[in-house]
Amino acid sequence: MVTLLGDVRQQEGHRAGEAGYRRVSAALFAAGMATFALMYSTQALLPELADAFSVSAAQSTLSLSLTTAGLAVALLVAGPLSEVLGRTRLIHFSVTVSAVVALACAFAPGWHVLLGLRLVQGVALAGLPAVATAYLREELHPDTHARAAGLYIGGTALGGMIGRLVTGGIADAAGWRWALVGIALVGLGCAAVVRLTLPPSRNFVPAPARVDHLLAVTRRAVSDPGLLALYAIGAAAMGAFVAVYNAMGFRLISAPFHLGLGAAGLVFLVYPVGTVSSAVAGRLADRFGRRTVVPVGCLITVAGLLLTLPGSLPVVVLGLAVLTAGFFVVHGVASGWVPTRAHAGGAASGQAASLYLFAYYLGSSVFGSLAGRAWSGGAWAGVVFLALALLLVASLLAIWLRHTPSLDPSRR
Repeated sequence: MVTLLGDVRQQEGHRAGEAGYRRVSAALFAAGMATFALMYSTQALLPELADAFSVSAAQSTLSLSLTTAGLAVALLVAGPLSEVLGRTRLIHFSVTVSAVVALACAFAPGWHVLLGLRLVQGVALAGLPAVATAYLREELHPDTHARAAGLYIGGTALGGMIGRLVTGGIADAAGWRWALVGIALVGLGCAAVVRLTLPPSRNFVPAPARVDHLLAVTRRAVSDPGLLALYAIGAAAMGAFVAVYNAMGFRLISAPFHLGLGAAGLVFLVYPVGTVSSAVAGRLADRFGRRTVVPVGCLITVAGLLLTLPGSLPVVVLGLAVLTAGFFVVHGVASGWVPTRAHAGGAASGQAASLYLFAYYLGSSVFGSLAGRAWSGGAWAGVVFLALALLLVASLLAIWLRHTPSLDPSRR
């Protein structure tokens, strides 16, 4: 009887309030924080990197776009690999190695070496996002999936703020190299937390290490219209979000604001709003359904974007806060929806999560770079036009998803 009960508990996963749930949540929160802090560590430094290496605003965005491009491509390998090797190995590898590469970036002797290291860092970072939501689906009770995914995304939101805020502040005082050293130490600290708290997988079942099996699960992950719509929502929403933040530093150091790099970096203090909104959105999705929450998140994001148009600093900061809240509602719910829908439809959840994030970071890379051109060609109005077009696509797809059939009658 004890064995039977133990097996049932393992099949159901950790419930909210249990020690295992708290350990999983803490580890994934820290891992998500490290991943985004390291990934976006150069975003607040773009104006300084442009000056230090005598490159244009558009070229400076490559320090971020190449990282997200490397991550996007690596996800196509990391997702299937996790189905064979397991989730926890890739999580530990990803967080630790990416922090070490971050430290190497601080000592890059030239622009092209820095770009090369940032590309390698993107590849290393892929291990966590490729498996995080699949790991949560396997190890936690179904009633807590959306909530836990929201908490994990909240960790990424906090990491995004720390990465930008820490580097901006240190760069003002000691230069961009010490800024990257500081954020590398944050990453190493998070890696230690993950090593100490992440429980080993209990419910992971290795997939056959065969090419035909990989192709079969991949076909299922790209043949469901609902999953394809979720991938596109991630790409469009992330593209708009990164476009705004990539160009915001250039806007704030220009007229009429004329802020310093450290002061401009303070706008990233709005990021905890995303931490809260993603966690709240997860709870609302558990209660009212994902189909209801995602379109509302898109509308909130559009409202925040429009608030950034006036030349008033308080209104711009308010707009960024609203935009950040809305974006993390969309991403927090959509990213957790993907593995759940994939599993219900017979596709590998890790592979589907990787494809979602491939589209997500591809959108970041492509549209993040286009933001530099939009800024150079049309100033802030050009950036807003680009982001608004992307959010319109995400909104229409979110509305369309409300009318697609659910593959799991117990979930909405």
